[in-house]
Amino acid sequence: MADFLSDADFDQYRKLIYDESGITFSSTNRAILESRLKERLRDKQIAQVNDYYSILLKDKEELKLMLDSVTTNLTRFFRNQPHFDALINYVIPEVLKIKKERGENKIRVWSAGCSTGEEPYTLAMIFKDKLPSNITAEIVASDLSLKSLMVGKAGFYPENRIVGIPDNYLPKFFEQKNNGYQISDEIMKMIRFDYHNLKNDSGQRNIDILFCRNVLIYFDEPAQKAVIDRFWDAMSPKSYLFIGHSESLFGMKTKFEFLKTDWACLYQKNS
Repeated sequence: MADFLSDADFDQYRKLIYDESGITFSSTNRAILESRLKERLRDKQIAQVNDYYSILLKDKEELKLMLDSVTTNLTRFFRNQPHFDALINYVIPEVLKIKKERGENKIRVWSAGCSTGEEPYTLAMIFKDKLPSNITAEIVASDLSLKSLMVGKAGFYPENRIVGIPDNYLPKFFEQKNNGYQISDEIMKMIRFDYHNLKNDSGQRNIDILFCRNVLIYFDEPAQKAVIDRFWDAMSPKSYLFIGHSESLFGMKTKFEFLKTDWACLYQKNS
């Protein structure tokens, strides 16, 4: 089996990955791509990178698995607490006002790039705890990684993964078993996990709150702009967008308005 990618191979693979997902691999993260591809070649018992590339062009399922393997799935419950503080103290009250004006009783939420499910489950627990009984939250959690989605759908997390969950939420929304914790049925029922490539339109509309954190950093500027434009189309008037604390729409020609709250910065679709 080849020990490394030639420059030509690297260019070929990163173009394929970019064309299919919008994810950009540069020379600085070339080693990550090489190590993930070596794993796939080893698992498939393929000796040559060129042979594997030929398979990817013909086999859409293997292409999905390869894209799954090269994505980074780093997450945890209540990651970047200020975002959730802003959600609780500012966004939810504002959305509830809008829902009352419109005579609606459902808040639509999208967790894009949800990884193994900690973010959408965090959102579901907050909504269950904070929303009045006549208002429900419907959460779609999407990711490019089928493996991560399966973990999210199962809703079971080992003890070392439940760090950061508030003390009053753990007994309320989890059941301890088998050296880990199982999310309660009432929380799991609030979420629909869905495979989605952000390079494509999700088909979703009228989203009130959208979380897509630490995903845009893997895209170059044109791909970022395309994703943000698709988010705009998916969201309802007077809706809210959360992106990663190290990410920004500054300098991007977008219709979203920057919003600074006492807890965190986010973006709003006002029209």
